[in-house]
Amino acid sequence: MSLSLHQASVPTFIAMLTNIKSWLDKASAQQDEGLLIEARLAPEMFALARQVQIASDTAKGAAARLAAVDAPAMPDTEASFADLKARCDKTITYLHSIEADAYSAGETREIIITFPNGSGLRFDGKTFLTGYALPNFYFHVAMVYAILRNQGVALGKQDFLAHLAPNMFAPPA
Repeated sequence: MSLSLHQASVPTFIAMLTNIKSWLDKASAQQDEGLLIEARLAPEMFALARQVQIASDTAKGAAARLAAVDAPAMPDTEASFADLKARCDKTITYLHSIEADAYSAGETREIIITFPNGSGLRFDGKTFLTGYALPNFYFHVAMVYAILRNQGVALGKQDFLAHLAPNMFAPPA
C-alpha cells in the first residue's frame, strides 16, 4: 500500500502546529512575549506572529485545496501567544475534520495558486503538496523556531522534533 497524501501531510501539519504551541509556552516563560511576537530575523522578513499565521494558512489551505472544500477564514489579528496558540488549535481542529479519502482524492486535481499580481502556479495535487505546500509550511515553521532561538529562547532540536517523543527508546544496557 502506498502512502496517501493525507498520511504524508496531515499528521505532520498537526504535529508541527502542536510543537509551535509548545515553543510559544517555553518562550513566554523565558522572554517578553510583547517583544517576541514582533521579532524577526531580518528587517524585510515577516515577524513571528505572521510566520505562525502563514504556517496555519498553508496547512489549512493545502487541506482545503486537496479536498475541494472551503478553508475556514482566519483573520490575521492575533496579538498574543494565546491568540496564536488558539489559531493553531483551530487549524488542527479543521485538519481533523477533513476526510482522508476526500483529501487524498485531490492527488490528480488541478491546483492553481494565484498571487496578488495575477501571476501564479499550476500543479496537480501531488506536486502541489510535495513541491509547494509542505516546503512552504516547513519554511514558516522553521522561521518561528529560528526567530525564537535568535531572541534567546532556549529551544533545541528535541523541541523541533518533540512529536517524535513517543518513539524514543533507551540505548541498550
